[in-house]
Amino acid sequence: MMMLRVRSRDGLERVSVDGSDTTVSQLKTLIQDQLQIPIHNQTLSTDRNLLLAKSPEESLSFTDMTDPNLPISSLNLSHGSILYLAYEGERTIRGGPAVTPAGSFGRKMTVDDLIARQMRVSRQEKSHCDSVSFDRDCANAFQHYVNESLAFAVKRGGFMYGSVSEGGEVEVNFVYEPPQQGMEDNLILMRDAEEEKRVDAIALGLGMRRVGFIFSQTVTQDKKEYTLSNVEVLLAAQLHAESELKEWVTAVVKLEMNEDGGADVHFEAFQMSDMCVRLFREGWFVTEIGPEDDPKLSKLKKEVVVGVKDLKQVDNDFFLVVVKILDHQVLFPLPFRYIYDSGLGPLTCTFPIENRNVETTMRALKTHMDRARSLPFVKRISDFHLLLFVARFLDVGSDVPALAECVRLQSNVPEGYELLIDSMANTC
Repeated sequence: MMMLRVRSRDGLERVSVDGSDTTVSQLKTLIQDQLQIPIHNQTLSTDRNLLLAKSPEESLSFTDMTDPNLPISSLNLSHGSILYLAYEGERTIRGGPAVTPAGSFGRKMTVDDLIARQMRVSRQEKSHCDSVSFDRDCANAFQHYVNESLAFAVKRGGFMYGSVSEGGEVEVNFVYEPPQQGMEDNLILMRDAEEEKRVDAIALGLGMRRVGFIFSQTVTQDKKEYTLSNVEVLLAAQLHAESELKEWVTAVVKLEMNEDGGADVHFEAFQMSDMCVRLFREGWFVTEIGPEDDPKLSKLKKEVVVGVKDLKQVDNDFFLVVVKILDHQVLFPLPFRYIYDSGLGPLTCTFPIENRNVETTMRALKTHMDRARSLPFVKRISDFHLLLFVARFLDVGSDVPALAECVRLQSNVPEGYELLIDSMANTC
């Protein structure tokens, strides 16, 4: 047994259904029995704009629930979901007085007003991701660059790729750094769709997928009283919403003062709360942020309920759910400096990393292949960043995942790929 919430011109009511296999036709029968609205008068939709339709004819344009045999599970309706109902005629609402469309003091209530009254922001106690662990080499390569080369003066970001277990444990095995412009207080991703196709093709062959986003905070942010700024919350929410992966992780690299007055590189991991992702998807966030705005507060276009207050600004911490960081080998929490002792898996991270200050050339490929000449060929190419460089010259639909699969299985590389890579290395 499950419960659906039905919003109509009369407000929010509940309908009990047998389960997610219930069809639209069966649902309409249940609405007729439980809410006393004849089936032939009902128009159902998952789109709240149905309630803004000005005529019965306009209501007919909402067709997502017109197929009587469609199971409600295919509409992503589950226990507690809201759907919208328009109907003609009058009725007496069971169990309560007649409802009029006027709000307090006669103010006209809109559908947005009704929905906003139920948009309640609170801290989410449990994340969908049980833990995250990092491959030693990829984590070290990222933090070393932002520490030694960028000196934490500007931001840097990358997409994390790896795997997700049935228990919600995320393992990160490589980081792809897209084209970007890092500044002191902002990070602009200049994403290359074709390059990302090559990255995803490599991940497919390796049996991995995109699992999160990692970025660095600048040294000046150490003096600010927030975990993530409003700009960072927007970017994290956008990428989380885009992923549609419930275990999606946002990792942050920062400098923190230690007891001796020095600075240590520190990693933290979070998920954006379900409410944060929902608010972003539904366009509630104010995306234009000015220099006068408090960075620890996210601005919303409409009021939400936080505690007992109606607010248009929400402390960013309400949107963060902490994820514990584990080691690939030892399944208990560790300070991040010990994570460097793991480095399991077939991938190394010694080839020059894409989209940094120095362009990668064929000479870099030759240097890498010569340095590892004593190793089997598959081990010489077992580096994500090398595979991405080579992928520019291969078919992204077949050759790239096939070559990456050789790396995953540590099997012999077909002679054609070996000859191609060797000839590329020897062109300089």
